[in-house]
Amino acid sequence: MNARERFMAVMAFEPYDRTTIWEMGYWAGAVRRWFREGLPERIGVSPDLGDGTGAGGGYHGITERQPDRPAVNDVTEYFGFDPPIERVPLNNFFDPPFPEEVVRELEDYVLWREPTGVIRLDRKDRLSLPEYVGWPVDSRDDWERLKAERLHPTLAGRLPNDWPALVAAYKKRDFILALGPGLHGFYGTPRHLLGQQRVLTMFYDDPELVHDIIDYLADFWVNIYDQALSQVNVDIAYVWEDMCYKNGPLISPAMFREFMLPAYKKLTACFRDHGIKVIVVDTDGNSWKLLPLFVEGGVTGMMPFECAAGMDVREVREAFPRLQIFGGIDKLKLIEGKAAIDAELDSKVPTMLKLGGYVPHIDHAVPMEVSWENFKHYRERLTAM
Repeated sequence: MNARERFMAVMAFEPYDRTTIWEMGYWAGAVRRWFREGLPERIGVSPDLGDGTGAGGGYHGITERQPDRPAVNDVTEYFGFDPPIERVPLNNFFDPPFPEEVVRELEDYVLWREPTGVIRLDRKDRLSLPEYVGWPVDSRDDWERLKAERLHPTLAGRLPNDWPALVAAYKKRDFILALGPGLHGFYGTPRHLLGQQRVLTMFYDDPELVHDIIDYLADFWVNIYDQALSQVNVDIAYVWEDMCYKNGPLISPAMFREFMLPAYKKLTACFRDHGIKVIVVDTDGNSWKLLPLFVEGGVTGMMPFECAAGMDVREVREAFPRLQIFGGIDKLKLIEGKAAIDAELDSKVPTMLKLGGYVPHIDHAVPMEVSWENFKHYRERLTAM
């Protein structure tokens, strides 16, 4: 089986030769540590990435085939992982993007605007994560302006110049092709537009605006995806939400049902109409209360099932026998040592693989506290299972 055939068989709960061999990703500081402790360095980690920044390299860092963005990094190459998912290079957000520009430069920090309109504060030494301090939407007028100027439901300007050649190549592919994760979702995108705190209050203070944002995005995405998917078929659609924390979702199930569920049904119906059978939501934290609603909304798979938030993939499989599951292996066990790693793998992986629909990997990016010896032991044991 090639990588695509294998992945689709796993997702369909059909017989396969082995499960897909992937890892989710790693903090840049972890990979730099592994270079010091024995991992051969060929590609390396960009010096622009702070230690607390994701270094990519897992399948989850979905790539495009570009000469300056290799499809593997040193970890992927060392362990011989399956090829990463590749995404359709479709801009499904602002067009034109905001100009990337420095708003203000301080002694130790730089305040700048991203192409998505968010204003962020970065340490010049990149020793900490950025702080987000400004957002594209402060008022109804801002939102109306964005719709009129940057969210036109047309493919014009949203695809690369070599699109016809890509369409021809995709028809012969043996790799997995995806939409997203640029598709941010119906909580993730309003949060991006309004800000992390304000989006939560706006569900109460201005529900009409939140409804309009979500409803417009659903129609906008369905429009552009109908056009793109009439030209190319894809294997998987990603929706990025990150709408849960350790103890549960950031909004109630009742709010999800009112604001988000109709949009999910509309979007996933579009995907199904175009033959997409794997529709995966990425949300951290404890998503137990939302899982039934995601499934009702047409979602077929979830990730990454953070163990520290109470997400046990064995329990999820029992509750949702046909849910496609990615992740669920406790990254903190990799810090503890080989005995803890073995116990974690032995308690979950054989059962989950037997039941099907499962791609095992760490429940989030591997942290810097994990030694190369421990990660190597974990990865070699998991691959052999």
